[in-house]
Amino acid sequence: MKELRIPVLAGVFVVAGVLAWAASRLWNSLGTLPGVPSASPIVLAVIATVLLATALSLRSRLKAQRERVPGAKGVDPMMAARAVLFGHASALVAALVAGIYGGVGVFLLMDSSEAPARQDQTVYAGLAVLAGVAVVAAAVFLERVCRLPDDDDDNPPAATAA
Repeated sequence: MKELRIPVLAGVFVVAGVLAWAASRLWNSLGTLPGVPSASPIVLAVIATVLLATALSLRSRLKAQRERVPGAKGVDPMMAARAVLFGHASALVAALVAGIYGGVGVFLLMDSSEAPARQDQTVYAGLAVLAGVAVVAAAVFLERVCRLPDDDDDNPPAATAA
């Protein structure tokens, strides 16, 4: 499995943001723009919390295992792999969702109407972007915790013929 690449996640965020901004302009000119759900930042924050709790738990268990603490509970490799996979998927989806809410939020900030509902939607969009960034940060941390140490035994030196 390849590591998460921050430039790829940033690219997903920017492309989704630009497309969401353009779609918001088009949708608003045709009718009413749908609102940003108030639950979106909460859901993203819960996912970030789960990822962070998983990373902290795995980190402490791996540390105890490395230090050979008596009675330390080991880490099942499949469970660690599933956690990293969950982190990867969450980071990609969070980058996409945060980009969408970022684009909508920028459109709402640029909108000339002073409707209080629009201001609330802008706040929800901004909080969703921050929560999406928290998901990405927690996923990167989880991946770093579960990284295997470099193994030099994989590539033994070639035997030289004398």
